[in-house]
Amino acid sequence: MTAVAADGERAGRDGLAGPQDPGGPADPVLAAEREHLARSRECLRLMREDVLSLPALAGDPVSREYLKAGLHRRAESLRDLPGAPLFFGRLDRPGERFHIGRRHVHDPDRRPMVVDWRAPVSRSFYRASQSDPMGLTRRRRFGFRGGELTAYEDEAFGRAPQPAAPGAAPGDLPLSRLVLEEIERPRSGAMRDIVATIQPDQDDIVRADVTESIRVQGAPGTGKTAVGLHRVAYLLYAHRERMSRGGMLVLGPNRAFLSYIANVLPALGELDATQASLADLLAVVPVSGADSPETALVKGDARMAEVLRRALWQRVREPAEGITLARGSRRWRIGAGLLGGLAGELARRGLRYGAGREMLSHRIAHLILSQMEAAGEACDDRTHETVRRTSQVRKAIEAIWPKADPVRVVFTLLSDPAALARAADGVLTPAEQAALTWPRPPRGPAQARWTEADLVLIDEVAGLIDRVPSFAHIVIDEAQDLSPMACRAIARRCETGSLTVLGDIAQGTTPSAATSWDELLVHLGKPLAKSVTLTAGYRVPGQILEFASRLLPRIAPGVPPGRSLRHEPGALTITRARPGDMGGALAAACADALARPGSAAVITADGDVAGAAAALHRAGIAHGMLEGDATGHRLLVVPAGLAKGLEFDHVIVVEPAEIASAQVRGLHRLYVALTRAVSRLTVLHSEPLPAALA
Repeated sequence: MTAVAADGERAGRDGLAGPQDPGGPADPVLAAEREHLARSRECLRLMREDVLSLPALAGDPVSREYLKAGLHRRAESLRDLPGAPLFFGRLDRPGERFHIGRRHVHDPDRRPMVVDWRAPVSRSFYRASQSDPMGLTRRRRFGFRGGELTAYEDEAFGRAPQPAAPGAAPGDLPLSRLVLEEIERPRSGAMRDIVATIQPDQDDIVRADVTESIRVQGAPGTGKTAVGLHRVAYLLYAHRERMSRGGMLVLGPNRAFLSYIANVLPALGELDATQASLADLLAVVPVSGADSPETALVKGDARMAEVLRRALWQRVREPAEGITLARGSRRWRIGAGLLGGLAGELARRGLRYGAGREMLSHRIAHLILSQMEAAGEACDDRTHETVRRTSQVRKAIEAIWPKADPVRVVFTLLSDPAALARAADGVLTPAEQAALTWPRPPRGPAQARWTEADLVLIDEVAGLIDRVPSFAHIVIDEAQDLSPMACRAIARRCETGSLTVLGDIAQGTTPSAATSWDELLVHLGKPLAKSVTLTAGYRVPGQILEFASRLLPRIAPGVPPGRSLRHEPGALTITRARPGDMGGALAAACADALARPGSAAVITADGDVAGAAAALHRAGIAHGMLEGDATGHRLLVVPAGLAKGLEFDHVIVVEPAEIASAQVRGLHRLYVALTRAVSRLTVLHSEPLPAALA
């Protein structure tokens, strides 16, 4: 494997050597590739101009607006990103070659200049090996600085396999130097795509069949979040019509995480996937409260589904009187007993509450029409509808099967101990019922301090009343933190679609966090989902991963530790601050981090964020807060509760013991904090480290 840099330097597997010919001419191969890049950019510009020039011709104003919106989305997907390489690789086969990039580009004669990384021909870029070249004679990778092509690296097939990277397990493919440089490239803060560095085990997940649901257990640094996003991009490419009909949804744990990943899909030319947190997706009431861990555990328990079902269906009552309907000179009557029998039969059929209510009105109208026809009257569909809409029938329906508002049902359950006791009898213990009940019931739903767990309860009731539309595919990140009830909310939205479930049992930090993937998949409605485990880490250096993995026997005994394919000198520093001088030690560590390229973060226990920010302010070190003025700051102060899923070049974890003791699953939260660094980790402590780390 040979690499060539822009100045004519030539490199082997171990890095760039000195200039081969400092005074010689520029490398002709590199010059040709740069010319191809320039022509490709020009062709992309022409493709976008062609789309923008198309008239929005339609037969009516509504269709015209839809067409204009579609043309706008297509033009946006063709927008060139000057700082991103248009292609990152090349495949050579006998008699043909293909440049592989983030999107398809063709010249005015429709000849491909760049082939989309998702196209079938591109798969060999990620999968070919010396033992299985997949028809290739050469694979070329390119190095870029911003949008400028700076180097290339060739791998000829048919030669002896290269040695594996340090720390690699048998079967791991060697990482090229350019791949390692791309993985190690400093971050600007937001997450980047990994389209140039996808590994074979990741590619299997990305290109899995559209009908297949997949569960991915991934150690820190294995790229599971990026794999999930690239799977979205692949499905939108390979099954666009199907995905457009049903919709694509990416669920993240919070808005900070969604902001972090927001640019990945647009950089891949995809704008049609919805990205949201579960709280945003279910937001029918404003969230202004927070549950205690004990209350959150009960609200998230799967038994709540039965409590809510009872609370809803207990609204169906036996009729106190029958119906008498006058039409002309005749009266038609249905007795209370017959009405009650109709309602009971429908309730036992397992219908949704709203459908049962609608069907009851049709059944009552049918009985009345049967009497009318037996008396010799001619009836048709209009007669049926007229009878069904009479005030007598509507009044009877409201008395027997009243309308139900999901918010009101849950409000009554949480504010009325007697109503809760009726619905939870034999399901929840008295102590659990007490944990659910509001100490001071508000006057109405508008005054209630709703929590995120309440949104899931309201959604459960809404799903019992009416059907929820299903997405074609949903990607769930940090899924290990979902409660069983939250899983049910997602399952309702994926009854006819498929799931990609991403997470790490060791990183479960919520009261209802999963301890078993099998149980979680049952609640998601996909018990037969394919299970994949990623353990080869490409992001977190080995020293950091090995240090954090000391916690695994305590927090997740059955989870295999990750294996890093990267080891960097000086990646881990553990510093014990002098008593009373944590502020000075923190300022020194941050100054060291900011002296290096890339992003940096200070991660503390949630309650210590203000203190850390104050110490940096006194030291005159510019910084931002993750949920505040984060924009434009290389250094962020991050509460441990929001660190999950984020990555930074340099991470400073302050007082691990305080993070570990701040909550019941504090060691899990500490494991998350320790594995957010992709280059360097500094651990600052004045208190003794948790025993598992000592």
